[in-house]
Amino acid sequence: MSIRSDHPLLQRIVDDLADVGWSHQRIFLPDDLTHELAQECRRRSDNGLLAPAAIGRGEAQVIREGVRGDHIAWLEGDETEPALTRYLDLMDALRLAFNQGLFLGLEDYESHFALYPPGAFYATHVDRFRDDDRRVISLVLYLNDVWLPEHGGALRLHLPNGEKRDVLPTGGSLVCFMSGEMPHEVLPATRERMSLTGWFRRRGENVLENVL
Repeated sequence: MSIRSDHPLLQRIVDDLADVGWSHQRIFLPDDLTHELAQECRRRSDNGLLAPAAIGRGEAQVIREGVRGDHIAWLEGDETEPALTRYLDLMDALRLAFNQGLFLGLEDYESHFALYPPGAFYATHVDRFRDDDRRVISLVLYLNDVWLPEHGGALRLHLPNGEKRDVLPTGGSLVCFMSGEMPHEVLPATRERMSLTGWFRRRGENVLENVL
């Protein structure tokens, strides 16, 4: 699958972020790619490659299930699975669209599979660390099939105007928002909940850190 950065779908996402700071596309990934990515997430889980997610960064990372209960597996730079190659190509086209439309200077993309067991949640937080401003845009691609409202598991966005917006994790849909400006949380679900979560990043303010 190849998509140009000026594709109308990508331009709609760019316009949403420019206008309101977030975007929800109910149909983003094709069904076959969604299914293949879900299978890869399941395969990694079955092989013990997903680990409990921590909060914090560096040596300060700790696992606190009372704050965050998902299990994750980071994508490496040398992924060879065809589905992951298609996914990463799509994300790069979106990165270029953001740079062309919003002049954000996004340089790279980091991403991980996330699997929430039934009952797991993630308390309200923002995605940018206090001492690291590189994350600019957060993106969540959902891999769940036949998700119903009674399953729970919504992503709850805390909008700047004080409103709350719940987004169900329907397979093939995309949510993205400004990493440092949108508090959000993941509500508990009655079934496993899978996604690919990622961040477009720019060069950090610490020039020495980027050189070493």
